[in-house]
Amino acid sequence: MRRTVQRRTSIAFFALMALLVPALPAAAAPPSGFIVLDGANSAEGIAAGRGTTFYAGELATGDIFQGDIRTGTAARIIEAPAGRMAVGMKFDPGTNLLFVAGGGTGKAYVYNTVTRQPVAERALAPGFINDVALTPDGAWFTNSAAAELYFVPVTQGGEVGAAVKKPLSGPAADTGSQFNLNGIASAKGGRVLFVAHSGNGEIYTVSSDTGESALVEGVSVPNVDGILVQGQRLWAVQNFSNQISRIDLANNLSSGVVEDVITSPLFNIPATAALFGNTLAAVNAQFMQPPTPFEVVLVPARL
Repeated sequence: MRRTVQRRTSIAFFALMALLVPALPAAAAPPSGFIVLDGANSAEGIAAGRGTTFYAGELATGDIFQGDIRTGTAARIIEAPAGRMAVGMKFDPGTNLLFVAGGGTGKAYVYNTVTRQPVAERALAPGFINDVALTPDGAWFTNSAAAELYFVPVTQGGEVGAAVKKPLSGPAADTGSQFNLNGIASAKGGRVLFVAHSGNGEIYTVSSDTGESALVEGVSVPNVDGILVQGQRLWAVQNFSNQISRIDLANNLSSGVVEDVITSPLFNIPATAALFGNTLAAVNAQFMQPPTPFEVVLVPARL
């Protein structure tokens, strides 16, 4: 039964992606600078853990891999219940919890990385729950098919609360594309959220209190997927562009400048990235290509 559910979920997702962009030729197998997710049949999300540890997801099944950028190894540690997906994800070192966006399931999932067991499941909304950002009070999720975010509160002890919907206003509320809100990151202690809009190729700020959004002026990032923010720097992964743009933000976060574009011959449609000091670990999603080993590619963050 699980194989049937997985196959149907995978087919539905890649059919959706096929509507967005034409298929690209498969890239040659990378010679070095990557970590294979051994046995994965799909990939999309990645989260930084403690030290050099990372977590990555098998998109179509929801299974979770744990790897190490120092040793260059990765292994499947969580076999998700049937019917789940794993898109964007974030790890909370205070609780050892991994928060996972559930894609076409419309749900959010939470796993304990120590016990390697599921600990919570929250139904958010129909659509495509794409990515997640952590704040001191909980986790925020995007939906690529709706003008709203979802907040799941989490206590310091790791107790997961009920999900709350936050309707959006302003430019981030645009749902005119087939794929809209995608990546998400937090700033200023969670008072400000950054969201990436794949259809518009833009980045917006969102007030976590009101849901009001505004364009980050001066930034154009076609094919934007996952995003990262650290201080005044923002990294935007541009999947089918096979690049990551490093953006310097203004002090008030209202504008930015693309200061660098990070490329690699190893990129094969990267979707999300995690930051380890001056190194980015990006997942090759390889959307709409013949099955090949799925990898995490390591590139300089160029701080």
